[in-house]
Amino acid sequence: MNTKAAEELPAVSVIMPVLNEERHLRTAVRHILEQDYAGPMEVVIALGPSTDRTAQIAAELVAEDPRVRTVENPTGRTPAGLNAAIRGSSHPIVVRVDGHGLLTPGYITTAVRLLGEMEAANVGGIMHAEGETEWEHAVAAAMTSKIGVGNAAFHTGGLAGPADTVYLGVFRREVLERLGGYNEEFVRAQDWELNYRIRQDGGLVWFTPQLRVTYRPRPTIKALAKQYKDYGRWRRVVTRYHRGSVNLRYLAPPTAFLGVTLGLLLGVAVHPAFLALPAVYLLGIAGGALVEGRGLSPRAKALLAVAFATMHLSWGFGFLTSPRSLARKVIGSRAPSSADVVAERG
Repeated sequence: MNTKAAEELPAVSVIMPVLNEERHLRTAVRHILEQDYAGPMEVVIALGPSTDRTAQIAAELVAEDPRVRTVENPTGRTPAGLNAAIRGSSHPIVVRVDGHGLLTPGYITTAVRLLGEMEAANVGGIMHAEGETEWEHAVAAAMTSKIGVGNAAFHTGGLAGPADTVYLGVFRREVLERLGGYNEEFVRAQDWELNYRIRQDGGLVWFTPQLRVTYRPRPTIKALAKQYKDYGRWRRVVTRYHRGSVNLRYLAPPTAFLGVTLGLLLGVAVHPAFLALPAVYLLGIAGGALVEGRGLSPRAKALLAVAFATMHLSWGFGFLTSPRSLARKVIGSRAPSSADVVAERG
């Protein structure tokens, strides 16, 4: 690209909230800095109170490249870190990246081009899960399967077009500032909630399979269960906060959880015939693991069924047990106005 063309490209701020990301942080930042984007770029890392070497690695990255700097995120919460990084950045295009996400080549160039071509407020693509251990390989297969996550295009792929939400996102700063950034009460589901407000504001959220981010899955069953319990819990908050945003897809995991739980309880207390409910579910995910596990080792294929069950049942449990008090707290909160964001940046 010639110098004149490069000068016409908008400057880009990449924002990254991190907490205990020593395993992936350096690699994630390297994938940003090695992008082929010819315009100006900065990377702002929002540091939560990590208990590992994340802060030390971030300091090394700052010393190694003048495009990288850090801001503090004392709460450690993802939406608070995102807003802190937005306030600490300055460019008109804002690219969200997580500490365990790896941008694929050409990601930023393609995203900026599509923002202009589609006149979109936010563009994003596929959360392409890739594991490094046999358990992570199984989780990655589950997270890219319709059996595991339903028909969400940002998980399983699809045609380019308008979407309810996308993975991470590349935004126009003016949109983020007008809408007050991320709602910091949403510990989880903050992307979906922000994209809902963007759409309500008349903005276009555009999905394209051209954009892919490599995602590293949770390394243990316990960590995956907590992740999906939190997903379900906060998706219920979204449905209470934004009436009319519920989707039938969200009801599948709670239905599976109720069917398995009631089947086990009634099968023991009333009649063994009720055990057919959990048996049918188990046969279903076992069959799904055989189909979706092609290419996996025999052990990873067996773990795939465990991953399916962990994701479904944890999400369903989180959705069903999400307290109304949490939704009331969120409803009573006020997202910062665009004036607040601009003032804190200035």
